[in-house]
Amino acid sequence: MDTNNKDNTNNAWQQVERARHADRPRMMFFIEALFEDFIELHGDRCSGDDPAIVGGLARFNGETVMVIGQQKGVATDEKVYRNFGMAHPEGYRKALRLMRMAEQFSYPILNFVDTPAAYPGIEAEARGQGSAIAQNLLALFCIKSPIFAVVLSEGGSGGALGIAVADYIVMFEGALYMICPPERCAEILWRDSKKKGLAAQALKAGASDLLAGGLIDKILSESEHNGTLDPAFMAANLRKEIAYFLKQYKDGYWSVEQRQQKFRNIGVWNLASHD
Repeated sequence: MDTNNKDNTNNAWQQVERARHADRPRMMFFIEALFEDFIELHGDRCSGDDPAIVGGLARFNGETVMVIGQQKGVATDEKVYRNFGMAHPEGYRKALRLMRMAEQFSYPILNFVDTPAAYPGIEAEARGQGSAIAQNLLALFCIKSPIFAVVLSEGGSGGALGIAVADYIVMFEGALYMICPPERCAEILWRDSKKKGLAAQALKAGASDLLAGGLIDKILSESEHNGTLDPAFMAANLRKEIAYFLKQYKDGYWSVEQRQQKFRNIGVWNLASHD
């Protein structure tokens, strides 16, 4: 590996470490910083509840909204309780129930993505993990309420997509949005998890690459001077984007048809020909 490629690989892995940093603010921080009168709602009305996904009604600048997202946890005991933000099928069914409720009452939906992946355990698969995520994807393309999504740290695989199909998608500059964790990608492609840095580079999961590819709509900065992570600054930036999204909604900008077309356009590439 030449020096430039090695540097690029190291930089890509540093981005992964940045996204996974323990000091990054979690969903519950933003709920407290941005919303008033948050009322958490529990259960999927099918088999149970899942603390990895938090959802409920809240007010943003006096307007009622539905807030849903993954909560990784902060302290060790909370991380275990939240399963490190890796939701079971009950979590995705709960999220869908709340999004349907929002649609019924014409409430905007604000989704917070913060997960390495959906929980991959055998018990989750036995209870319908794949089906639950698939049902969410289908519904998200048809729900009439406007949908906003923000990637806070890691947005991994179907676990992220299960709540991330949205009209307007923003992402913090230090976050990642990817098909699978780099370690797993390295194991699949090269049968060697030590090539995780090379996988991180190949995935192009950083905010700038995703913006260039049309997968997200805007990158949010995390610090006023590109320095130390500043949660209060992040919350202020996110507040502006939510306010913009809701104003566009009131002006009649968002629509189901536009959302569907947005995702049809993702993955369409124009390849330059070489004579």
